[in-house]
Amino acid sequence: MARNAEKAQSMLFRFQEQQAADMGIIDAGRTHRPRNVSSVTSVSQCEKWRSQVVKEISRKVAKLQDPALNDYQLRDLNDEVNKLMKEKFAWEAHLKELGGPNYLRVKTAADREAMMYNGQALPHSKGYKYFGRARELPGVKELFEVQAKQAQKQKEREQERIRRNEVLNMDLDASYYGFGTESDELLKQEQEFERVPPQISQQDARAPFVELKDLVVPSQEEIEKYLVERRKQQLEQQYLD
Repeated sequence: MARNAEKAQSMLFRFQEQQAADMGIIDAGRTHRPRNVSSVTSVSQCEKWRSQVVKEISRKVAKLQDPALNDYQLRDLNDEVNKLMKEKFAWEAHLKELGGPNYLRVKTAADREAMMYNGQALPHSKGYKYFGRARELPGVKELFEVQAKQAQKQKEREQERIRRNEVLNMDLDASYYGFGTESDELLKQEQEFERVPPQISQQDARAPFVELKDLVVPSQEEIEKYLVERRKQQLEQQYLD
């Protein structure tokens, strides 16, 4: 009976461990995967470990869509995905060195599944990407909005540059740039205007000016006297205060 109970407990433990790994909570095979990729010299073993990393990335990226995760859990899970991305690149580079498939250029169906939610990087982030709901974290969302506005402005400037180049490359004659011959009708109007200038009435000519009547301008002595009196009043007020 004790032996059967031990076997049942062992099977239950393995089942729970595998279930947790499938949910992306823990990695059941992490302790078995070598940390130093260069220590593996077999192409088949490299393929095995790389495939395991890709599956972990796929699970964790899907987990990042969970609305129940708080900001701290999102940050931690996003950090784990970025670490796995670096490890995946290391296995792919080592596979190429061993003469195996070049996954750096050709992506498999599992790779496309892992990247079902494309990560986005911010400028000067040194390759660090945000996946899923991690892009909506406080402080991160605002930076992505600024990046989107800058990209839109850059796109508009590029479209304007293309439009100007299209205009310059058009087959335009000299009249488009104002170097063509003037029409006879326009020349006739200009000559008529020069011969008979427009009549401006006396009232219109005086309109911008204002006529001042009975304006008394003080003399220099009166101005000096006023300033002296004002200064005396200020001193008396200061003394009384």
